[in-house]
Amino acid sequence: MGLFALVLFAASLAPARAAPTPPGARAFGIARLKYGGGGDWYGNQTSLRNLIAGLRQRSSIAVAGDDAAVVEPGSAALFQYPFVFAAGHGNIKFSDAELSNLRRWLVSGGFLWVDDDYGLAPSFRREMKRLFPDADMVELPFDHPVFRRPYEFPAGLPKIHEHDGGPARAYGIVRDGRLCVFFSFDSDLGDGLEDEEVHHDPPEKRESALRMAINVAQYALTH
Repeated sequence: MGLFALVLFAASLAPARAAPTPPGARAFGIARLKYGGGGDWYGNQTSLRNLIAGLRQRSSIAVAGDDAAVVEPGSAALFQYPFVFAAGHGNIKFSDAELSNLRRWLVSGGFLWVDDDYGLAPSFRREMKRLFPDADMVELPFDHPVFRRPYEFPAGLPKIHEHDGGPARAYGIVRDGRLCVFFSFDSDLGDGLEDEEVHHDPPEKRESALRMAINVAQYALTH
């Protein structure tokens, strides 16, 4: 687990009630990535707040704060966060210095989850090839651990919003045997995590999005 191996968490999460936090657990903060290129990095305003609340209610993961911090890809502050989220539409672009910092952070144990709101995929794939030229972004099989614990998703990512109507897919970049970049495509988990009045998604969609996001958070802190 590299730099963040001291983070403690429960092996399983109870969906109905909060679990006690283990003594000595190290609280971690979730951060939102403020990327350049013109995409709306600031979207999904309530998503991470609801994920943090869900982790508190359903897990023994010690989470710091009530909402995500904002961190830039070239900042030294990036190394304070083991788990960073990015989403949006349109273009994402990193400078060479930002790529270098992101690469060091990921190799040190950081985990980046990028959720395609719609239209982010082409630029994100381009930037990931710049980030790790020797690594391909591969589709994750349905039996990957991220779909197994604590909630079972035997068919992979849940489909929250239709977009082009295709199946939801999860991709990743693996370095030294560890998944360090997770890309959720044509699923829109971030929108599913929003407050109900934002997109008016039915309760079962929002519950699926929360469960999958909890899986991603747990995986990020266990591998």
